[in-house]
Amino acid sequence: MIDLYLASGSPRRRELLAQIGVTFEKISAPVDETPFADELAHDYVLRLARAKAEAGWQAMQEQGLPARPVIGADTTVALDDHLLGKPDDDAHAAAMLRLLSGTTHEVLTAVALRHENGIETALSISKVRFAPLTEAQIAAYVASGEPHDKAGSYGIQGLGGLFVEHLDGSFTGVMGLPLHETAVLLARQGLGFLAQG
Repeated sequence: MIDLYLASGSPRRRELLAQIGVTFEKISAPVDETPFADELAHDYVLRLARAKAEAGWQAMQEQGLPARPVIGADTTVALDDHLLGKPDDDAHAAAMLRLLSGTTHEVLTAVALRHENGIETALSISKVRFAPLTEAQIAAYVASGEPHDKAGSYGIQGLGGLFVEHLDGSFTGVMGLPLHETAVLLARQGLGFLAQG
């Protein structure tokens, strides 16, 4: 018996949900991730998390699957109000890493849980300070392939963690699914570890 559907293809989100003992199945729920003009980072991630959860809910109904809550999430990096999503290619990844080098940026991850009574959201905002990076470090990191599918072109749980001098916020939020906020949403539906209390 599964607890919910995950409207995300992210392997990090799958690992994190499994880490807290939630049973789930992945459901395909593609959405247009293009930011609106002048859209603020927190509005953007909340809108996309909701859209993914709603798309997953609709896919569940269209496919005649058993009705269960659907969780969607979205992560972006913001530097001086500029959104840094997933890189288009190696050159784009390197350009983003140059922007982040020696700066403090925000990582925003929104989580949305769609259930039969509506949709609930939570937002995690973390501040991450990067060490200054050399061109050789940037080139080697891009060549590792790790930046390819990650907002801001780095993964804190991998080699990208070597660049982080300081984190003020949620490590799992920076990874792509803030576990505390997610667990609170799930507990309200009687799911997960926090629901035991």
